[in-house]
Order: sequence, then structure tokens, then C-alpha cells
Amino acid sequence: MKRTASAQWNGTLKEGSGTLETQSAILKDTPYSFRSRFADGTETNPEELIAAAHAGCFSMALSLMLEQAGSPPESISTKAELSLDTDKLEITTIVLTLTAKVPGISEEKFQEVAQQAKAGCPVSKVLKAEIKLNATLEA
Repeated sequence: MKRTASAQWNGTLKEGSGTLETQSAILKDTPYSFRSRFADGTETNPEELIAAAHAGCFSMALSLMLEQAGSPPESISTKAELSLDTDKLEITTIVLTLTAKVPGISEEKFQEVAQQAKAGCPVSKVLKAEIKLNATLEA
């Protein structure tokens, strides 16, 4: 299976701008810029998209792993907070903050499966940044 996305950039780094497009066309002519990446722009940026991809991938992996463990989830909510070192131009950390409602699962089993999902999600596997997880099981 292959997925594609494309980027168009015009101009210099600071004054230029670009657009992104995905194979599914959910992103089509979606603007991105230096301003949105390093200041207060309203366009998207690569780091925001990586964070969204990671949150989505982790949530889906966790759902599958919980179901395989005999505890299908009722709900999963994940926020991914990505830190970019602007001096080194390096993604240093992604903190996944998870809240899930999983009837009948123990706290210990929930934490175990959440850690497995963190390690097993395909987006986690491709990232070399430190990935942290804060997981909360709702009653």
C-alpha cells in the first residue's frame, strides 16, 4: 500500500508560501508558510500535520490492541504535542496525552496496552523523536 502527498513552494523561505495536497484530496491547495511554522500564521505546517498523523495512528492502533486484548474501547481521545527545537531544526519530543473509556479493563492492563500501541503504531516507528505517553482511563 502506498499513500501520496505533494507540496508546492514559491519564493524564499521567509517570504514564500506553499500549498499541500493529499491523495485523498482532504487537503487540497492547503496553505502552509514559514509564518505558520515559526510564528503566528494561520496556515498549517509540517509539524502540525505530523502531530495529527501521530494522534490518529496511535488512537487506531490502541483501538485494535484493546479489542485484541478482549476490551474493546468505548472512546479514545488523543492529543499529540510535538516540540520542535528551532535552533537545531529537529523534532525532539512528542507527548501523547490519551483519555480513553474502556469498560471492564484494569488500570494495569490499560497502561500495558497503551504502551504497546505507542511502540507499535506505524507513525511512532518512523519517528526518531522521543515519544512520551500520559494515559488516563476513564471510569
